[in-house]
Amino acid sequence: MAFSAMGADAGSRESRFMGVNGTELITPDGDTFFMRGTNLGNWLNPEGYMFGFKKTNSPRFINEMLCQLVGEEKTAEFWKDFKDNYITRADIEFIASTGATTIRLPFHYKLFTDEDYMGLCSAQDGFERVDSLISWCRDNGLYLILDMHDAPGGQTGDNIDDSFGYPWLFRSPDAQKKFCDIWERIAARYADEPVVLGYELLNEPIAPYFKDVEELNGMLEPLYKKAVAAIRRSDPNHIVILGGAQWNGNFEPFTDWTFDDRLIYSCHRYGGDATRDAIASLIAFRDKSGRPMYMGEIGHNTDKWQNDFCNVMEQAGIGYLFWPYKKLEGSCMMAINRPDGWDAIVTFSEADRSSYSAIRDARPDCAEAARALDGFIENCRAQNTVPQKDYIHSMKLSE
Repeated sequence: MAFSAMGADAGSRESRFMGVNGTELITPDGDTFFMRGTNLGNWLNPEGYMFGFKKTNSPRFINEMLCQLVGEEKTAEFWKDFKDNYITRADIEFIASTGATTIRLPFHYKLFTDEDYMGLCSAQDGFERVDSLISWCRDNGLYLILDMHDAPGGQTGDNIDDSFGYPWLFRSPDAQKKFCDIWERIAARYADEPVVLGYELLNEPIAPYFKDVEELNGMLEPLYKKAVAAIRRSDPNHIVILGGAQWNGNFEPFTDWTFDDRLIYSCHRYGGDATRDAIASLIAFRDKSGRPMYMGEIGHNTDKWQNDFCNVMEQAGIGYLFWPYKKLEGSCMMAINRPDGWDAIVTFSEADRSSYSAIRDARPDCAEAARALDGFIENCRAQNTVPQKDYIHSMKLSE
């Protein structure tokens, strides 16, 4: 798949970008497009379980634990090395070699601010990271979805959005303004970039735990409209992707699918039966709205279940991206081998660290911990990871 260069004149823009025709995505050449690929989870929004952690599960918790373990300087060094090595051109080349068409990039909003995140407290490098990824995708014929996985204030209210335990985004005018402003800046930068398939505004908004969940659900579509308006101030070209409430599974809050002509919807699924009946409600909403639906996350199941579900989605015309591409010890496309000494870090991450004395009592040898962190960086490099052939085949891709 070839992409036009950036900066073409405005008169040719429409023909250079992925489009929407009813319930189908259409390539710039006019062909129907089917998403099949993976998520670059953990790279720009760390999640504890992909390191083998349980309680220490959000970016903020992981960073705090590492600072307690080896200090701020070593932690900042680890995060830089992590961002430099966890996903590289070689990883994108491998993904393309399997026959994938699309990559989804989960990112933390702080990458586009001067807030403290992954070792930096100013001049964050979000645009630099995305620019590099776009270049690698262009060279390998892959489309890219930009997914704000962690929004200002938190959109989910759980570890996956790095929040304070509630989706404060929907209660905070300041957070909503920051959310829209960041999307406007991203759109202004990539308005003329055809490698970008679209902007996924929020990941898994509004967890089901809260007493006011129905009220929060009613705030979702209006917030999406504000963000789309901000994006359209500079970018008329790109698709905008709207995730459903409650783990991208509830689409009842949506009543207006006509406010923009380049909208599509995103669902997620990790269990249940691998049958068409199991996603009947998603298909029904897709058909009612007359807009494309794609499965933004699927995975962490048996190879047979995954392959059966891929067949179901393909028959239903619902593209899919598996979660994640890479993690510690499998259930992904590329497995990271556990480095020597890693168990001590996992133990520290799960220990009582509620007081300074508890931290002192739980902390392992700092030098050994630093060596284990260095070992993780070495093991996560593309040349040292292990392709999971059966998993890849279950995605209807080939290794």
